Amino acid sequence: MKFCVGNDIIETKRIERLCKKFSDKFKNRVYLESEIQYCESKKENKYQSYAGRFAAKEAIYKAISGKLDNKYSVSWTDIEIINDESGRPFVKLKGMDFVEEIDVSISHVKEYAIATAIVTFK
Repeated sequence: MKFCVGNDIIETKRIERLCKKFSDKFKNRVYLESEIQYCESKKENKYQSYAGRFAAKEAIYKAISGKLDNKYSVSWTDIEIINDESGRPFVKLKGMDFVEEIDVSISHVKEYAIATAIVTFK
């Protein structure tokens, strides 16, 4: 079984600035509607949630990038980070049938969000 790991950390304030400056344009470029609804539901912690999902998408991209013919063949919205009933994040991918499974972990505090992804390939 072949697997790769990706990791990313981002400043929460950076995502907050982008969300405020570009509002829906930024959000719709990076996040799917389900992700926006989830993050917005977090009220005062919403930018931590946006940053966590951003870091998760970056970590996933880093893990799969070695299998891509073209780094532009994956868009932000091809990766969806949602939560199961217990609140654990999991990933839905669009158009990446070479991926067997992804396990993702997201953590955040006021200043930073970090994510790690482990991807297994078919």
